[in-house]
Amino acid sequence: MMRIFMVVVCSLLAVCSVSAQISRREGTDGQAAIYRLPPFERAVCCTKFFEGWHSEKHYPYVGYGHKLLPGERYSARTMTKRQADALLRKDLRKFCAMFRKFRKDSLLLATLAYNVGPYRLLGYGKIPKSKLIRKLEAGDRNIYREYIAFCNYKGKRHAMLLKRRKAEFALLYIQ
Repeated sequence: MMRIFMVVVCSLLAVCSVSAQISRREGTDGQAAIYRLPPFERAVCCTKFFEGWHSEKHYPYVGYGHKLLPGERYSARTMTKRQADALLRKDLRKFCAMFRKFRKDSLLLATLAYNVGPYRLLGYGKIPKSKLIRKLEAGDRNIYREYIAFCNYKGKRHAMLLKRRKAEFALLYIQ
């Protein structure tokens, strides 16, 4: 009886050990898997991850962080994940078009604009152009510090926004 118990315990330990090794390997493969995606798909995945799902309590935001514009009739209560995904992709394409003149940085800027708004970057009225845009317009692509500077919320540095900016930069910055 004791021998059967020991065999069962040993086999259980062996299964747990193999399972842990497989999950560790999958963790590193999972990190590499996102880099196998096209850049636009990386931007979509990253945005979905950090935005999360917006319900009725997040009004005027719906889906994966889409801000309702005047005349739009989307409802957070009835929106499906598929509709929210399509809306996110539409918004990212629109922002990519706004930043098209920055060529390979357009997707990175579009992803940032989705979160902070395009006019925080481009300037409008009393809001001046951001340092990030001025630096890119001058032809300087050494923009890491300027990019991650967009991590403040209500005037204070926010750790999760900093983490998001670093992830976006790592995934979307093209040398």
